[in-house]
Amino acid sequence: MSTLRTIDELGDVRGKRVLVRSDLNVPLADGVIGDDGRIRASVPTINELADQGARVIVCAHLGRPTVFFERASGTTQPETEFSLQPVAARLGELLGRDVRFATDTVGESAQATVDGLADGEVALLENLRFNAGETSKDDAERGAFADALAGLAELYVGDGFGAVHRKHASVYDVPQRLPHAAGGLVAAEVGVLKQLTENPARPYAVVLGGAKVSDKLGVIANLLGKVDRLLIGGGMAYTFLKAQGHEVGNSLLQEDQLDQVRGFIEEAAKRDVELVLPLDVLAATEFAADAPHEVVDATAIPADREGLDIGPRTRELFAGRLADARTVFWNGPMGVFEFDAFAGGTRAVAEALIASDAFTVVGGGDSAAAVRKLGLAEDGFSHISTGGGASLEYLEGKTLPGLAVLED
Repeated sequence: MSTLRTIDELGDVRGKRVLVRSDLNVPLADGVIGDDGRIRASVPTINELADQGARVIVCAHLGRPTVFFERASGTTQPETEFSLQPVAARLGELLGRDVRFATDTVGESAQATVDGLADGEVALLENLRFNAGETSKDDAERGAFADALAGLAELYVGDGFGAVHRKHASVYDVPQRLPHAAGGLVAAEVGVLKQLTENPARPYAVVLGGAKVSDKLGVIANLLGKVDRLLIGGGMAYTFLKAQGHEVGNSLLQEDQLDQVRGFIEEAAKRDVELVLPLDVLAATEFAADAPHEVVDATAIPADREGLDIGPRTRELFAGRLADARTVFWNGPMGVFEFDAFAGGTRAVAEALIASDAFTVVGGGDSAAAVRKLGLAEDGFSHISTGGGASLEYLEGKTLPGLAVLED
């Protein structure tokens, strides 16, 4: 793989308009940010450029808004609950400097806001996905939006790692139109992923959880040739247990993946990869925070119960199989961590990583959210990724469009 261009290679940025594609896709409800981790991760690159005198234009998306056509006015109207305005306020607090907010992406407000920037000042454009061109699969429509975005700036910095697996205008097309470089966050993420894939210290253990095994098929297939241990928890574990012939009751199950999973089990054995599955689970009467539950063997879940977390013996087993690892990658919670009664398994894995001397990587998404929800010290891990989907696709061996365009 070629190397990523760095900000230093852009030369003197003082007085230059620099478009920074950040990842500010945070949970937002009624204007309140639920987790500002991605905003905090975006701060160093933005501050670095502003401190060098650049006129920084930040752009990002938030959620998956629907953009609809309003017949009365003849204009497109987005869902306003996805506005980045609350994010602009929080970004300003974290940067320690004012952040001007444009109420559109490439329209009059954006142009006026950019024109009003002085050296070292920062602006944030409205949600990129309020413009249909951002995510369009039509090259011409996406390209037209990319032309307009690129027209606001002289330089481009890609720093939204959580979006680099998307072939979107701001991620893929704009850097082809401007001198470009990778921001510090993207460079750090890629450095960590290379460490996981090119020459990891061994034993190398991977912990996978989350709801669906189908989301992890490519990762499992690719990692079977690289890891020493594969620990499976969360909802996806029940498809593995069923593939071995066990009763899983009403637990989450992907029947259409059973043959694929049987193949993985056989391949792991052939490659001498230790496959570690749950010994016991917390089996509940229903999917609810206060559902009655009991600890049962993972191989004998009652037909009227569903597993919502790994049990105490499994927590101990997983911690033991992680204790002597030298490299650990973890993606996906072990249970329904949003419910306090079923967060213990996820906490146990996180605490095992914190206690470890290994190079430990939390693979973004729900895993990163769980670390913060459970109040665990983020500096207890070697790295917490900002991009769950991007991390997984990299580990699958896929080419990520937003990285490919930032290379030399």
